[in-house]
Amino acid sequence: MINEKTMTCSKKCLNIPVWHRYTLTIEEAAGYYHIGEGKLRMLIDEHPNEDFYVMNGNRALIKREKFERYLDQATAV
Repeated sequence: MINEKTMTCSKKCLNIPVWHRYTLTIEEAAGYYHIGEGKLRMLIDEHPNEDFYVMNGNRALIKREKFERYLDQATAV
């Protein structure tokens, strides 16, 4: 039987701030970078050899720091 302290701790441990996460979902990245979800999906489709994302099954996850480096070099998104 799981006690309430264990459940509370596990919930707190999963609430990692976005700026500390290694990967972000498309939805999280859209909110964090103020770029639309469609535009992020288009960037992934147009740049299949870039290393700023990883596929987890059919779900794309944005590598936060590498995507920031990509954005630093981009002149337009």
